[in-house]
Amino acid sequence: DIIRTIRDPEKPNTLEELEVVTENCVEVQEIREDEYLVIIRFTPTVPHCSLATLIGLCLRIKLQRCLPFKHKLEIYISEGTHSTEEDINKQINDKERVAAAMENPNLREIVEQCVTEPD
Repeated sequence: DIIRTIRDPEKPNTLEELEVVTENCVEVQEIREDEYLVIIRFTPTVPHCSLATLIGLCLRIKLQRCLPFKHKLEIYISEGTHSTEEDINKQINDKERVAAAMENPNLREIVEQCVTEPD
């Protein structure tokens, strides 16, 4: 429910409407009492999607802000759905790269537009 309303950076649709994320792409495992591993596998609309890294960043930011429990978060592109999935997976799961990206005012503004709940 948290990620279904994230908007696509280019289109007026949500990631759920575009089937970039579905309920089946979310996996939650208990690591220890009151701590969970959340794994998201998203599917870009095309294999060469230039905004796949940005979509992954939006997923990470929204979940970090909204998950009400202690968690470890792993976000991946669904296997075989993007031409550079390995590189993108490394980027969106690297805390330093995520922090650096969010320091960029232009990038931060786009992420905020995508993750802000519609009225």
